[in-house]
Amino acid sequence: MAETTAKTTKPRKTGGTNSPAKAGDAGGAAPKATGKRSAEAKSRFNAALEEARAGAALLGEEARERVGDYGSQARARGDDWVGEAKTKAGELAVQGKSKASEALTGLSRMVGENAGKVDENLGARYGDYARTASQKLQRTAESLDRKSVEELGEDAREMVRKSPAAAVGLAALAGFLLARLFRR
Repeated sequence: MAETTAKTTKPRKTGGTNSPAKAGDAGGAAPKATGKRSAEAKSRFNAALEEARAGAALLGEEARERVGDYGSQARARGDDWVGEAKTKAGELAVQGKSKASEALTGLSRMVGENAGKVDENLGARYGDYARTASQKLQRTAESLDRKSVEELGEDAREMVRKSPAAAVGLAALAGFLLARLFRR
């Protein structure tokens, strides 16, 4: 058995040098060639680095131009949308004004029609209050029809300046009435 193991194993190659001349060439010529190649590689690397920097600067400049273009396009679109929103808000305000006027006229008519019943149930004095309220509602509706939205806005600002507490109370009442209307 010992003999078969010795016969089957292969001898190893050793890492020695082949000849003294080749060993001297490799040792002496390699540093000079490596130094020359290293300097050439460094110059190529530096040239590539400079080219990359120039490309990055151009890309940055192009990006700034695009951002400026996109910003001006966004501002133009925003201005268009603001104009459209103002137009739509004006139209909605006019529609709201006419609907409020119609609602006041209807309420005035309803209060006026029920003034007779108030006379019968509560007395003539309360019936007169109902008639007066009906007339004031009708005058308010007519005044609302005559005024423009801008005039109504200015009147509202003036009222808030003169009596802020009443303005808060009216706003609360209007909010309550709107909540009741939309709940149905």
